[in-house]
Amino acid sequence: MTKGVAGIGKTVLTQKFTLDWAEGKANQNIHFTFPFTFRELNVLKEEKFSLVELVHHFFPETKEAGICSFEDFQVVFIFDGLDECRLPLDFHKTRILNDPRKSTSVGDLLTNLIRGNLLPSARLWITTRPAAANQIPAECVDMVTEVRGFNDPQKEEYFRKRFRDEEQASRIISHIKRSRSLHIMCHIPVFCWITATVLEDLLKSREGEELPKSLTEMYIHFLVVQAKVKKVKYDGGAETDPHWSPESRKMMESLGKLAFEQLQKGNLIFYESDLTECGIDIRAASVYSGVFTQIFREERGLYQDKVFCFIHLSVQEFLAALHVHLTFISSRAVKKALQSPNGHLDLFLRFLLGLSLQTNQSLLQGLLTQTGSSSQTNQETVQFIKKKISEDLSAEKSINLFHCLNELNDGSLVEEIQQFLRSRQLSGKSHLRSCAVLSSVLSSPSSRLRDLDLSYNDLQDSGVELLSVGLKSPHCKLEALRSAFIQLFVPDSVWRKCWTSINKKQWMIIMD
Repeated sequence: MTKGVAGIGKTVLTQKFTLDWAEGKANQNIHFTFPFTFRELNVLKEEKFSLVELVHHFFPETKEAGICSFEDFQVVFIFDGLDECRLPLDFHKTRILNDPRKSTSVGDLLTNLIRGNLLPSARLWITTRPAAANQIPAECVDMVTEVRGFNDPQKEEYFRKRFRDEEQASRIISHIKRSRSLHIMCHIPVFCWITATVLEDLLKSREGEELPKSLTEMYIHFLVVQAKVKKVKYDGGAETDPHWSPESRKMMESLGKLAFEQLQKGNLIFYESDLTECGIDIRAASVYSGVFTQIFREERGLYQDKVFCFIHLSVQEFLAALHVHLTFISSRAVKKALQSPNGHLDLFLRFLLGLSLQTNQSLLQGLLTQTGSSSQTNQETVQFIKKKISEDLSAEKSINLFHCLNELNDGSLVEEIQQFLRSRQLSGKSHLRSCAVLSSVLSSPSSRLRDLDLSYNDLQDSGVELLSVGLKSPHCKLEALRSAFIQLFVPDSVWRKCWTSINKKQWMIIMD
């Protein structure tokens, strides 16, 4: 199984594997490679196939060659995009099927293939976004890999290749490095493209304007750029004309509704029935994909059926947030996101809260017909988020709430954490949990914690080890660490072991 966030390059990786094999460059011990996508398999949800029939259906060359059995061949099946699967994969109730010539539903067929009941000699490669990985039982997975996207040098290389003007490229790279949240997101190749699209437009047309620093700002500008392209390219307007015509506004409202309703269901690919539910007919959807080509796209699946999707999951999340901007109370949205079991509303929440800032709303003049939250409402939301962070949440949810505070331009929580650490001591059983939370704060890209005072706290061995995870994080911005626990409570060997692995920065260590 290969995991990775949307747009990170999982599909490209499987295509490269297949191409290298087909051209005789690698894996020549394999006789057949059969690449499938779940979005194609979804179309066959109501039909029945045997394994042999399914292969013949997608790869008719095998039928023409008279191959009706694969037991004597080395076969690789690739199933790309488990997160897009709408087939029922029931690993507990599905009846066992051993015969590759016996027909059954496609969901049962895949379940038996993954279980190893069907064609046990075959090798399977499944790609998925992390949130959907738990659909496959752990005992069915021999190896898990992760696509992590661009490392820091590759991010820089991307922008230098994208912008031939060396001065322009250097300016963009230094801006991205200054904004921690943007720099982190740039490990996703698609986000690099969005960022490049926005910054190129801003540097060309609005010289001297401040460049976007937050995720929400970046996506607002991206939407504005696409509206401007539509106005000039398809409506025959000038670049100085207002970007948002009544027609464009209606399109965005429809796409926002589609984005939100399908995000709630966990759907990233949309079929005609999904569009109809949101009041969009297939013809209108084709028009939207034709004029907003960098936001919404049409693809052709099996049998030339039309399927639609947003250019990237984060674009769907942003438009979903835009849709509910004036209809949801922010604290209600926080609750809804925290109730999500797989975190699929996390980025949506960051965008929604970012949109509540007046400065961001002003960038969408012409699209938003009225202003959103007041500063008082924003303050209430900040307080609500702080309250939630203090509760017993997972590290992932806590970190996302820190991101949310960053989108709201609020850094007061860091000061409160520092005061808490100065006024209270961590001891006893509460120290596994307190150190874990503190470690997640240190690891958070939005953390502004520079000075940490842990004087006279009994962290014990396990506490030090938990804390060292946060200190090792590349996102840790700590400059000063005040502590006596090194001497008083922790055996020298334990601290030395942890310290050796994290001492890559020049920190001021103050011994009380």
